[in-house]
Amino acid sequence: MAALGGRGRAAVGLLRRAPGTGATPGAAPRRHRHKEKWAATAPRIPSTRLALHHFDTSYSLHLGALWPSVRAGLLCEQKYGALLNNFAAADHVPEELELLNATDFIFEALQKVQQCQQGAAVGEAATGCQEGSGEGRTGMQAEMVTQAEMSPPCTSISSKIKCYTFPRGDITRFRPARPDGLGLLDYYLMDAASLLPVLALDVQPDDFVLDLCAAPGGKTLALLQTGFCGHLAANDVSVSRTKRLYQILQSYVPKEVRDTVSVTSYDGRDWDQVKGGTFHKVLVDVPCTTDRHSAMEEDNNIFHRRRTKERQMLPMLQLQLLMAGILAARPGGAVLYSTCSLSPLQNECVVERALDVARAQFNISLHPEDLSHFRMLFQDTFSFFSECQLGELVLPHLTANFGPMYFCKLRRE
Repeated sequence: MAALGGRGRAAVGLLRRAPGTGATPGAAPRRHRHKEKWAATAPRIPSTRLALHHFDTSYSLHLGALWPSVRAGLLCEQKYGALLNNFAAADHVPEELELLNATDFIFEALQKVQQCQQGAAVGEAATGCQEGSGEGRTGMQAEMVTQAEMSPPCTSISSKIKCYTFPRGDITRFRPARPDGLGLLDYYLMDAASLLPVLALDVQPDDFVLDLCAAPGGKTLALLQTGFCGHLAANDVSVSRTKRLYQILQSYVPKEVRDTVSVTSYDGRDWDQVKGGTFHKVLVDVPCTTDRHSAMEEDNNIFHRRRTKERQMLPMLQLQLLMAGILAARPGGAVLYSTCSLSPLQNECVVERALDVARAQFNISLHPEDLSHFRMLFQDTFSFFSECQLGELVLPHLTANFGPMYFCKLRRE
């Protein structure tokens, strides 16, 4: 022991100390001391609560006095529409749904436009007759003419897409879809607001159409219901979600029509490298914060703490996908951008940035189309945000609990 140096003796002294006799009086024995692991012991905040806190902070500023009612809608059961399957032998379904007090909201809107136009024509004829006698146009006639002037041509909305919804305030649920004699299901249940981007895209006969982020397949199915797609390319980067898309096509679409659809799993951001400048119509329904799901479901919630970086990068991903869609469209073609989020950072801001990038980096001019007539056409079914400056936004509402759904149409010049 004498051979040990000063440090050795000190070490031996420490080894001989009795348990609990540390250098500091009253210190806990070393074997009872531990470092608290915050990640394991801190209370876990549900992702839905994190989402609501984020929404309360940002959407209360964006929507103002509308936010409390929109918030209540997000937290209540969503309403659905029944998209009729034109490929199924289900002629009895419309009558069955009408007996339940459901109506085809697209047909109702088109009928309203036609009535306004007919009324305006009668009003103009009556005014012409009255001019000789010095009498003026009545207030009702003037209103008819004004509504007709505001109304878009009926041909801009596809009458082949039929979707039944229950009236405002009616929370009746649709029965599950049933197969016909050939095994094709009679209708597809979806958020009826999801049809608005498809209607706004206005597919024409023999159009080549790209659905860049197609899964799970509701909008793809709606595009096929028009009967106008010369060819439809349905793409989604997720292989598992693409399998769901295949299932939808198998359940609703006959083989001869499925053969006109190509399903792929490319990264949508690289689509212009595969088939650039070839499509008449492009639908870019991008991944987003899916506000209703984020407020209600823990499963696969993008507000989970582990997905913070992914959520923060969403606007960049959305911009890249929109730019790929723009480059995939041919000159004169149309691109429809949509999300199921209320966030202006994911909606108008992405579109505005895409307009700048297309012009500065690719010398492409884009013209945002005015879709305000959708508010007039479908105001009986949906609640629209009247202050949306670029595109249209459907707000959830307790009496019409569809959406959120943002959509904006760009024409490539």
